[in-house]
Order: sequence, then structure tokens, then C-alpha cells
Amino acid sequence: MRLFKIVLFFSFIFFIQNARAQPSTASVESFQKEYQLHITKINEAIKLDGEFNEGAWVNLDTTSSFWKKYPNDIGRPARKTSVKVTYDDKFIYFGFTCYDSTKPYISSLKRDIGHDGSDGVGIILDPTNQRTNGFFFVVNALNAQSEDQLPFADGGGPPSWSWDNKWFSATKTFPDRWQAEIAIPFKSIRYTAEKLLWGLNFVRIDTKANEYSTWTHMPLNFRSMDLGYTGALIWKQPPPAAGSNMVFIPYITGDVSSDQENTIPTKTTSNAGFDAKIALNSSLNLDLTANPDFSQIEVDQQVTNLTRFNIFFPERRTFFLENSDLFSAYGIPPIRPFYSRSIGLDKDGNKIPILFGARLSGNITKSTRIGFMNMETGAKGSYSPENFTAASINQTVFKRSVIKAYFLNRQNFISDAEKKLHPLEAYGRNAGVEFDYSNQEGTWNGWGSYHHSFKEGITADDNYVDAGGAYNGRNFNFTVDLSNVGTNYYTDMGYVQRMNNYDAARDTTIRVGFKHVFNEAQYKIFPKTGVVNSHQFSLNSYIVFNPNNSMNESSQEFSYNMMMRNTGFFMAFVNRDESNLLYPTSFTGDKPLPTGNYIFHQAGVGYQTDFRKPLSVFFRLAGGGLYNGEYEGIRTVITYRKQPHLNLGLQLEYNRLKFPGNYGSTELFLIAPKIEINVSTNLFWTTFMQYNTQANNFNINSRLQYRYKPMSDLFLVYTDNYYTEPLLQNKNRAIVFKLNYWLNL
Repeated sequence: MRLFKIVLFFSFIFFIQNARAQPSTASVESFQKEYQLHITKINEAIKLDGEFNEGAWVNLDTTSSFWKKYPNDIGRPARKTSVKVTYDDKFIYFGFTCYDSTKPYISSLKRDIGHDGSDGVGIILDPTNQRTNGFFFVVNALNAQSEDQLPFADGGGPPSWSWDNKWFSATKTFPDRWQAEIAIPFKSIRYTAEKLLWGLNFVRIDTKANEYSTWTHMPLNFRSMDLGYTGALIWKQPPPAAGSNMVFIPYITGDVSSDQENTIPTKTTSNAGFDAKIALNSSLNLDLTANPDFSQIEVDQQVTNLTRFNIFFPERRTFFLENSDLFSAYGIPPIRPFYSRSIGLDKDGNKIPILFGARLSGNITKSTRIGFMNMETGAKGSYSPENFTAASINQTVFKRSVIKAYFLNRQNFISDAEKKLHPLEAYGRNAGVEFDYSNQEGTWNGWGSYHHSFKEGITADDNYVDAGGAYNGRNFNFTVDLSNVGTNYYTDMGYVQRMNNYDAARDTTIRVGFKHVFNEAQYKIFPKTGVVNSHQFSLNSYIVFNPNNSMNESSQEFSYNMMMRNTGFFMAFVNRDESNLLYPTSFTGDKPLPTGNYIFHQAGVGYQTDFRKPLSVFFRLAGGGLYNGEYEGIRTVITYRKQPHLNLGLQLEYNRLKFPGNYGSTELFLIAPKIEINVSTNLFWTTFMQYNTQANNFNINSRLQYRYKPMSDLFLVYTDNYYTEPLLQNKNRAIVFKLNYWLNL
């Protein structure tokens, strides 16, 4: 316990002393006084064609003075951008003029490709002007759309592009510029009609110049879509009420499948179901689903796992993604009380049928958000039906901080006899409260939380406590986090990475709680001239303690990253690891490594060439020790683009583990080619193959998607799985057809 307190004390002192030296930034209020757009209503219809021929575009309030955001935030961008905004009874319109005398750079025409890697523009909307959640709409120069919600959680992390809604755009290229007309239905966003000031910002992505620019003068150390640096969109009169908004999305599927691994013969099945979205008011939404099907979702990208713990895979299923931060943002990334992949999937990732579900989410006041979810799953083999309930409330306090609370319940409908044999399987409940602090500028962040789990017969060591803080300055960043997870803290609807320890000698898993202290410090240098955009030096330390306060593991890493003006980068790292191994562990399938204390070191380098070139290459070399053995690894990603229609990628990963004596050795291969053909912004064909010897699986997933109407799709998916040993022995395969239709009522 003494060591834990010492580390905590010096982490706090280091945090305070370094943060004091950082300069403060301009206040958010001054941003919204300096950057203002007044929006006026039009009575003339606008045809979206990228040409601005309508008289309605004349005499509108216009902004054209963008600031450089990246690679530095000094001065104006190389190419000018102007934006006009207006609205009518149904839509809010944006008109972008992006001056550029060369052909646009477009990496893909695929929907939800995001804002990186293509010439494009983005709109950041914060209708509540609370700087805690908003919307991000992006269109590239050839009209490929992406959209997402912007949560406060995780410091405003990068968009996942997982939220979908209907909006409209058109682009057109001219000799000296390209233009975009965008119409966002009021029905597609959540807002309070009487609010006369919205947070607003614009971003232009000029990939050819490797330059980002924004309307407001944002500090370099924040993401371009950060809600803390929005300007003001001022309404002369309240925006029109969104009115009733009901969306009905029925689907039908058909498939032919065979499962040789489980000796199930070829069979043909069909299915049907629906999703529905009902706007209860302009800021509160009810989502319903019945017999949902996610067969069209892309497969997880496989990785080689050289740790002793499970890998976290992100949620991809659309129903769970809107306002997902209301449920999934509690805790920290390796410790999440709620993890939606626990619903409808068993521990091995196999599908469990979801019968129906409902989710209520959104704002009930300008500063209060709520979320409620209920899902019912059916039986499959020996897997019993279950009910999952999640409730959450977020209350904005101060200027940009949030108090949050949640309750989770998983109820398993097993028999009374099974409950007596397995009492911990009957139910699992969790509750917690969390405070996330941010100053107005977003430079200071702090968090603290208490979480409790409820299981039959367990009354002690069943909580999780976390606290931390961060400073995000222009040149210096620092983060510290401290957690204490009890051995009996269960998360039936969540994910805790380190909790389950595998004992290879006895072939069993043992729960062990832990405490951790994490520190990370970064220092950046931004040269004004030359071929380098930035130098970044990072030092992090991660120390894990056992419940009795003895050390479990520690890791310290120093890394260097050099970003080039041509989009390439170079990186290098060196680390020291110490592990007090509690249980025998095997990485090779041979004799397990014995318990005891291990100290080992690793180092590596990596390099990425200019990704804008037709052919680009990334490679990473690493080596050193691994417990009492040796480790060598190489990872290469080769990408060829013939823009905008063809993307070819090849990921190659090789890892060699060699341990002394009869502890064994192994070679792990991961080969993953990807072929993406974008015929247009409505027709895509993606084929993904993954040969993974660690998972003993070779997977082929080929998906054809035709967007025949906005948000309405036809999918044809082929999936095939084989063993890698014995080579190419088939496990299972299927061909799936799916048709859905987005119907506004």
C-alpha cells in the first residue's frame, strides 16, 4: 500500500507542477463574440446541384476567413474557403466554395469513410450550445457523405462514423474551385426550438496540401471538431419545430449456409424484421427494433494478441450506436461497465438471436440527457433467453462538465435447478456515478467515479473506483489515472480487460482484482520551416498492483514520433516490462512458463510513406524479450489507390516467439488483403480476407452494397471460414441477401 501511495503522490505533484507552466487559451465566450453567422429564412426552393444558381444564395451572411488548423495554427490556409448558411421550413442549408485549381484528391467514394484522407468539408453543429454533444457532417469533393454524433466522453475522441441519418448534398468541380450544397433536415438532428444560439464551426480538409483549416481559430492541440471552440450561429427567430418524425426501416433476408465444423448440412433460411425511429420531440428519440439482423456488418479486423488478456473489439451494429456514449462511456477504455457486444453475442462471438429491443435517448432539457435501453434475446442451444436493461442520465454542470449515473441489469431466464448449481449466472446488476470535469477551453480535464456490482451471495470486494486528470496544452500534455477494481466486481454487460487470468497448467480462469496507476506525458515541437511538421516525445508508465498491494506488472515506454509535411511519419520506441506472473502461462502451446518475476525489454521503429501517392507503405519492426524468451515482429501494410474507384490493401504481420528449453517456440502469421471497388457513391464492393494462424482461421468476407435510395440498401454478402491447420479445411460458409428500406412517415 505504501508503494501505491508514493506513486500517487509523485504523479499528482508532477501533474500540478508541469501544468502550472502552461499558458491559458482564449475563453470560449470570446470565440462566440468574434465568430458569428446570422441565419435568415428563404422562401425560394433550392435545388441541390452544387451550382448556387438560385437567387436565395445572394445576400446571405457569409464567412470566408478560415484559419490554419494543421499542420500548424499560424496564419491563413493556402487556399480560400467561403460558406453561406440559410434555412426554410424543412432544411438548414450550407453552401461551400472551396478554391482549388487542381483535381481533388479522393481516397474513396464509400459512405462513412470519414474526413481524413480526401479533399472535403465538414460542419460541426451544437444545437444546445452546451459544448457536451453535437453533430458532425462531412462531404468530400465527389459527394461521399459521412456523419456522426460528437460526445463529450473520452475527451472528444475521434469520430467512429457509426451514427447514420438522412441528409442531402451535391458537389460540382470547376476549373478554379469545387462547390458543395448541403441540406440537413431539421428532423435529422436534435435541438430545442426556442434556442436562438447554436454552436457552429466549419472545417476544410485540403489533403493535397496536407492542411486542415477551420472557421474559428482553434488551437493546434485540439481536434478540428472539438465543441469547445465553436462560433455562434444566431437565429433572428426560433428555428422551425422539427415536427413529427417517424422512420420505419423494414428488412428481409435470405441465406444459404453450411456448417461443416458442427456437421450441420446446407440449408436455406429467410427472415424479416424492422427498425423504427420515433421523435418524441425535437431532442428526444425512441428507437425500436424487432428481430434485428446484422449480417451486412463488416467482420472484425483480426489482430495478433501477444498479451495474456482478451482484445476489445468495437461495436459495429447500427442499433447500438446512436447516442451510444450515454451507456458506453462510463469508466475508462480497459474497464467499461457497459459493453454492447455482450448483447446478442456469446463469449466466443457467436450470434444469439435478439427478439426485440427499445431505446429512449436524447435531451429532456437543454442540460439533461437520458438514455434507456431494453433488449430481449432468445434461446440458442443450451444458451438461455436473457433480458438486458440499461438506464443512464447525464446532467451538465458548470460550463462544460457532466455528472452521470447509470443502472444496468442482466436477467437470465434459467431454471431454478440451474440457479442452485450456478447462482452467479442468474443475474448481474451494476450501478455507478461519475463526474467528468472540463474547463471551457478543454485544456483541463478531471474525472472520478464509483461503480458497484450486484451478484447473488456476494457482499464484499464488489466495486470499482477510478479517478484521474489530464492537461492538454499546445506543447505539453499530461494524463494520470488511478483505479481500484475488486475481485468480485462483475460486469455481465461490460468489459474488464485484466480481470480473468488464465492458468495454463490447470486449464482454468481465475478472477483477480487489481489496482493501477497510469501516467503519460507528451511534449511536442512544431518547426516553422523544413520537411518536418512536428516532433513528439512521449513517456508513459503503467503499474498494476495485486489486491494485497504487491506489484503485479509494470511497464515504462519512451517513444518518439516525427510527422512529415508530406503526410509520412517515423516512429521509434523502447520499453521496459516487469511481470510478477501469478499463474503459469503459455504462448506456444508447449510447457507453460512458471510463476515468478520476469523483466524484459523491447524496442522498435516504424515508417509510413506519403499516403497520397498511388502506392504507399507502412512498416514496423520490433524485437527484444518476452518474459524469459525472445520476440521478433514485423508488420507491413501496402496500399495501392487508383482514385477514386479502386483501393487495394495488403497487411502482413509476422511474429516469432522463442522460449528456452521445453517452453517452446512458435511463428505467427497474419495475412489480410483487402479489395475495395467504389463504382459510385451508391455502389460499393469490398472483399476482405484474413489468414490468421494464431486463431487457426482463414476468413473470406465479400460484400456488395447498392444504395438504391437514400439510406436504403441492397446487400449481397459471401462469407467463408477455413482452418489454417489443416490447411484450407472448410469450417462454414454462407451467402446472404438483405434488402432494407428507409421510410419516413
